[in-house]
Amino acid sequence: MKILVRNLDRDTIEHDVRKLFLGYGRVVECTLVLDQETGKSKGFAFVDMPNEDEAKVAIKELNLTMFKGSKIRVKFAGH
Repeated sequence: MKILVRNLDRDTIEHDVRKLFLGYGRVVECTLVLDQETGKSKGFAFVDMPNEDEAKVAIKELNLTMFKGSKIRVKFAGH
């Protein structure tokens, strides 16, 4: 299940996002979207969790929580 994570602090790195979601289950892919000019985070990422139940718990538990100083928004990203 692909998950969209928005409103990430610009200093967040991919490892931080992956580690956050690993607390809820297996993560097969984590992609932090970067600005091509600066190489810094654009403030959002995609996380792919193969187990739908684990993904749903992660979305429910993490949406609107504070992560690295920002209130993140977490939702199902579609296909």
